[in-house]
Amino acid sequence: HRRVPAAFLAEAEVLDLPVFEVPYETPFVAISRMVADAISVDHYGKHERLLRDHQALAGSLLGGGGLPALLRSLAAMVGTDVALFQYGTCISGTTSEAPPAAGGSGWDRVLIATGLKDRCTLALAEPYERNAIVAYAQSLISVELSNQAQRRAGERRVVGQLLQDIIRGTLHGPDAVLRLDNAGIEAGRRQRVLLVQAASGQRRALRTLPLPPALGGGASGILDERLVVVVQDPETSGSAQRLGQELSSYLHEAGLTASVGVGGSYAQPNGLRWSYFEAKEALTRGGRLNLPERLSLTSLLLASEDVPLADLAAEALHPLEAFDAAHGAELLPTLEAFLDLNGSVAAVASALELHRNSVRYRLAQIVGLTGYDPAVTADRVHLWLALAVRRMGSETGA
Repeated sequence: HRRVPAAFLAEAEVLDLPVFEVPYETPFVAISRMVADAISVDHYGKHERLLRDHQALAGSLLGGGGLPALLRSLAAMVGTDVALFQYGTCISGTTSEAPPAAGGSGWDRVLIATGLKDRCTLALAEPYERNAIVAYAQSLISVELSNQAQRRAGERRVVGQLLQDIIRGTLHGPDAVLRLDNAGIEAGRRQRVLLVQAASGQRRALRTLPLPPALGGGASGILDERLVVVVQDPETSGSAQRLGQELSSYLHEAGLTASVGVGGSYAQPNGLRWSYFEAKEALTRGGRLNLPERLSLTSLLLASEDVPLADLAAEALHPLEAFDAAHGAELLPTLEAFLDLNGSVAAVASALELHRNSVRYRLAQIVGLTGYDPAVTADRVHLWLALAVRRMGSETGA
C-alpha cells in the first residue's frame, strides 16, 4: 500500500493503538537501527545521569556535610523523604516526622551492612523513583558508618586511658587540665559522668556504639570494659534523671542489656574523679538507671579500695594548703570555720576577727583555687568530706 488503508486507521483508533507510516522503499534494517540508536542514547543518558548523581552523592558526603548532606542529596534525587536508622534510633533524615524504626507501611527499607549488629536501615518514603542511585547511597552509607565506628573505637581507647590516669591519680594539675581540654572536656566547667555496664556478651558493642543526640557532644571512653560518657552539665534541676533516662532508653532500644550509673556534677579533674566514683557506686544498685547519691559519707567511706579517699581529699585541699604556705593567707582555716559555722559569713568574721568583706574575699579565692564554691550545697559537701578525710588521716597518723 502506498498509504495506510482507512479501515486500518479506523480499527487502530478503536483499539487506541498508535500508527506510524514508513515508506515501502525504506529497508527494515534502517528502522531497527533507528530504534537501537534511540535506545542506546537513552541508555547512555541514564548512565550519564547516574554518574553525575554518584559524583554528587560522594561530594556531599566528603565535602564536610557528612551523612546529613548525603541524605539531603539522595532525597532530592529520588523525590522523597529519607531517614537513616542505627541501633533503632533515627540518626539523620530529611523529615521531622521520622518513620517507625520497624514495621509500618508507606516506607521502603533498605538494609545497610556495617559489619556490626546495629540493625542499620535506610528508610525511603513511598512512592519514590527507584533507580540505581539508592544502591550507591547504600554502599556509601555503609562505608561511612564503618569508618565512624573505627574512629569511635580509636578515640575511646585514647580517652579511656586518659580517664584511667586521672581517676588513679597519676595525672593531675595543669597537665590533666590540658589533656582533658584536648579530649574535648572543659575541666573548668561542671562535668557529669555516666557509666554504662553491659552484659558480658555485649561489651564489645560499647567500643563503637554511637551516642544518642542528647549526649552527642560529650566525650566517651572505655575503662574496665565499661563505657564512660563525660557530658558538660550546669547542674540544673533534674539533669541527672534526664541524661540518665535518655541514655538508658537508647541502650534499651539498641537491644543492649545494660545498666547506667550516673555521677554528680563537678568541675576540675578531681571533681571528674568524684563523679566517676559516684557513678561506679551507683552501678552497684543494679537497676537499668541508677542515680547518684550526693557524696554519701557512709557509702564512700565504706567503699572498696578503688576509691582513694585520701588522694581525692588531698587534690581538693592541696591548692589551699600551697597558697597558705606561700602567702600566709589562712584560706584553709577560713574554709573550716565557714563549714563548721553553717555557711554564716557573719559568724566566721566574728570567730576569726575579720571584716565580713575579708571573709567574702577569702571565699572567692577558695573558689578560684579549687573550682568548688562553699556556697553551693554539692561543693560544700565535697569540701566538708575532704576536710573530714584529712582530719581522719591526721588522727591516725596516716
